Amino acid sequence: MSERHIHMAGHVTERHITRAGQGGDRDVFEYALLRVVPRVERGECVNAGVVVYCRAQGYLGARTHLDEARLLALDPAADVAGVRAVLAAIERTCAGREQAGQAAGDDAGRRYRWLVAPRSAIVQPGPVHTGLTADPAAETERLLNLLVR
Repeated sequence: MSERHIHMAGHVTERHITRAGQGGDRDVFEYALLRVVPRVERGECVNAGVVVYCRAQGYLGARTHLDEARLLALDPAADVAGVRAVLAAIERTCAGREQAGQAAGDDAGRRYRWLVAPRSAIVQPGPVHTGLTADPAAETERLLNLLVR
């Protein structure tokens, strides 16, 4: 199904709408970037990872990559070890089971919502975006390569 839109400049665009059951072999997923904001008052950040959630496939995963040189360029006194520890904890929370600590008993959706909730810490989630994918694990890696590395 598609909709046609005519913009003020006279351009015609077509927007495809996927409804439940019409996505073929693809499922809706949500993702958020993980940003490191070493000095909140300056608002500068370094992308350091991505969290992906696909409810239909029961998938929750995170992949991280910290560019230490970029982080130290923003703040030479940044706690690199602390940031790495937080990023590792996020990956463990996504993995679930005993690795997730107190969140181990929560379902993937609840863990995801907790991870992407706004916070004013050094490691912050960005806005949530959506897409369609047949393989959320591969999508996680693709987003990491596209948006972080």
